Amino acid sequence: MITYLTQVLNLPLVKASNTLTNFGGTSSFMPLVGALIADSFAGRFFTIIVGSIIYELGMISITVSAILPQLRPPPCPTQKDCKEASSHQLWALYVCLLLTSIGAGGIRPCVITFAADQIDMTRTKVEGRKWNFYNWYYFCMGMATLTALTVIVYIQDNVSWAWGLGLPTITMGLSVVAFILGSPLYRKVKPGGSPLVRLAQVIAACVRKRNAVMPSDSALLYENQQLDAVISCNGRLLHTDQFRGIDRAAIVDDSDMREPNKPNLWRLATVHRVEELKCILRMLPVWAAGILLITSYSHVGSFTIQQARTMDRHLSRSFQIPPATMSVFTVSTVLVGLALYERVFVPYIRRFTGNPSGITCLQRMGIGFAVNILATIASALVEIKRKAAAERHGLLDQPAAIIPISVFWLVPQYCLHGIAEVFMSVGHLEFLIEQSPESMRSTAAALNSLTSAVGNYMGTFVVSLVHNYTGKEGNWLPDRNLNRGRLENYYWLITGIQVLNFAYYVTCAMHYRYKPLGEHIATDEAVVEFGLKDELLLSNSDDKEVELSKNGKL
Repeated sequence: MITYLTQVLNLPLVKASNTLTNFGGTSSFMPLVGALIADSFAGRFFTIIVGSIIYELGMISITVSAILPQLRPPPCPTQKDCKEASSHQLWALYVCLLLTSIGAGGIRPCVITFAADQIDMTRTKVEGRKWNFYNWYYFCMGMATLTALTVIVYIQDNVSWAWGLGLPTITMGLSVVAFILGSPLYRKVKPGGSPLVRLAQVIAACVRKRNAVMPSDSALLYENQQLDAVISCNGRLLHTDQFRGIDRAAIVDDSDMREPNKPNLWRLATVHRVEELKCILRMLPVWAAGILLITSYSHVGSFTIQQARTMDRHLSRSFQIPPATMSVFTVSTVLVGLALYERVFVPYIRRFTGNPSGITCLQRMGIGFAVNILATIASALVEIKRKAAAERHGLLDQPAAIIPISVFWLVPQYCLHGIAEVFMSVGHLEFLIEQSPESMRSTAAALNSLTSAVGNYMGTFVVSLVHNYTGKEGNWLPDRNLNRGRLENYYWLITGIQVLNFAYYVTCAMHYRYKPLGEHIATDEAVVEFGLKDELLLSNSDDKEVELSKNGKL
């Protein structure tokens, strides 16, 4: 998309990059809205359908904008004194991007959780599998991205933008039809009510009873399995000693027991609902560490593509790699890395750690943070080398000229970013979904997107500060001529931010406590039904509740 904005709409580099990060931020913020709608009343299936239709409308609109010449400025092959897109041409683009952002809000948080609904995700079943659901989800996403970066980008660069945008539009339309036709085969979990309302009820009950005396025995706190059945199909959350002040919401007094089966949830909360709030509070510091990672990475893709555009991209005399296709090295590394992680890394590490997953998701994220720092350092070193080559050949003042330095110097940083994604991105998603309350999984998946939203907006803020305060002469991030910029200084700044963020993350991870879950299991020859009903049904035997908790640290 950076190529479309700079080469077709003739936007300056910083403006184009900020447009993309703002769009990325909006696209990543909307999933929180979609998740709340899905978890509260609409359900995941219906939310995915509505989001897909809106997304398709956005794709159709942006394809039309690429076809009609009235919606783009005249071509500017020299990239000097170019006429930028007018305000109405930009507004047409913004409307298209807004539609896709709204549509993404219904798709992103619900697809992975809807897929997880189709299989048994209880801990005993997950540990018995030889494959990781989140790894394979990311693998499938990577295959789709690989197709986009090769086939679609080639069409955009060598055929036309109309076909390059039209083919994904057609493919998206067909996928929506196929998804709807598969409706009778899906397991559709009913929504359990607004998670935000439940959290607010716990806070309200806690405030009302702020002066209540805490019981010495946590068994005296309020429990109601029937009330919590809809939101705890895989087991109730067990009481923890963290944030003990919140436990006041579950203290029972005389006025609460007038109707035992119908308590006023704004005055009295069950232990399970109290622990839901505790889960969110425990997760937030770790979740926040991902924001600065996205901030540091948000503009790197745009700037790296512009670097690639000035380098020798020839594979042969007649064929050269499109700049945007360079991201294929990241995606390929992710695909290979996920397969090796699943088949080689986990079995090997498991022998030393005894963990069925090899390492914890927090350890996995930490490795990703560290590798991403190395990737940014590599980016700075390559930019220094690229500019040195431009200076040797007298090309510093020719932004459209091809510098005689191979584009494959960028490959190491792309591969390092791919390795970081194998560890950080998958680990972050797994952490949010597995450590969130069961009834808030769509919302937890949306938190992953919200990380990108806040990170992208902060990235725009950082780039704008750097662009505005590094002066007209020697500006780190010039509008047109990257050769006269100081992009390597920007990379060093980002490296420093990442080092500080890594130290913060390690501190949070070392003090994190995994959620304790009392998982319902059936003894003897019981038949357990995970159907569309609101509670777990057990037949032919007594059931018991066992604590299945990860008590490990980082």
